[in-house]
Amino acid sequence: MDIGKVPENILKRSVFKYIRHHRKEVLVYPGIGEDCCAVEAGDGEIMVFSTDPVTGAEKGAGRIAVHINANDIASSGAEPVGILTSIIMPPDANEASLKEIMKEISQACDELGIEVMGGHTEVSDIVKRTVINITCTGKVQKGRFIPAGGLSDGDDIVMTKWAGLEGTSIIAESKACILEKTLPKMLVETAASFKEYLSIVPEARIAAENGATAMHDITEGGIFGALWEIGEASGTGITADLHKIPIRQETIEVCEVFNINPYMLISSGSLLIGCPNGNQLAEELSRNGIPAAVIGRAVKGNARVVVNGGEIRYLGPAVSDELYKVV
Repeated sequence: MDIGKVPENILKRSVFKYIRHHRKEVLVYPGIGEDCCAVEAGDGEIMVFSTDPVTGAEKGAGRIAVHINANDIASSGAEPVGILTSIIMPPDANEASLKEIMKEISQACDELGIEVMGGHTEVSDIVKRTVINITCTGKVQKGRFIPAGGLSDGDDIVMTKWAGLEGTSIIAESKACILEKTLPKMLVETAASFKEYLSIVPEARIAAENGATAMHDITEGGIFGALWEIGEASGTGITADLHKIPIRQETIEVCEVFNINPYMLISSGSLLIGCPNGNQLAEELSRNGIPAAVIGRAVKGNARVVVNGGEIRYLGPAVSDELYKVV
């Protein structure tokens, strides 16, 4: 199989097929586009859980690991509470690298106001480089949980920040020497600084308070993959306009050097939001310093398309992320 997320068809026949729903307390369970599960906790409260590893980044991996998991929790409308960390290091790793990872994890948790609640750390010859896996938990009132699959026909689709954020940052940090042969050093440094935008917790909170019907953070597979997943989770079609998808020039330049598609590049830090009045939400986000744009809407049927002038691109399930062609 290709490096990256397991393809949707394999997930359906080899993973989801064997998952049984036994407990009535479990309100949301595995599905395409659903990054969180939800468990009824009593007193009208829901506990939300998500887990994700970091495998495509080395520099700043601890920080990235915290944010991508807290983002999943926030995109359900919940407040992140704490994390469990699992760190598996190869035999040639040293204590200094472990200390740096934990420092990054601690700093990211401080920024978000969440706890490191426990975890596991080991050295194993089964891995070639360090793997960080984090499980994050959060809480939300039962009536305020927002699923990825909550889109209705006619809902606008709002996107925050810019396509390809995380991937641009990872490539700019890990391949700076190559990039600086053809691009200005300042542009490469700016691209690397995109890691400061990785959290979607603030915009998710604003969206939840302003009529969001569905939210999905844009991770592996980029914006094209995320559009497919939010449509698949909701059982709706999607029509999006390529020219309305916000993207930074630094991302375009970095992707051109490596001949990769920026719209299929991992984009933690950017959030897709479904809502009845997208322009109103985009304005509210902008007032709070978060760039946002209406890029499309949910439509009847199952076709998910991106329009580029007179051309139409039909989307499908995400394939191996463009990042893995580079790192």
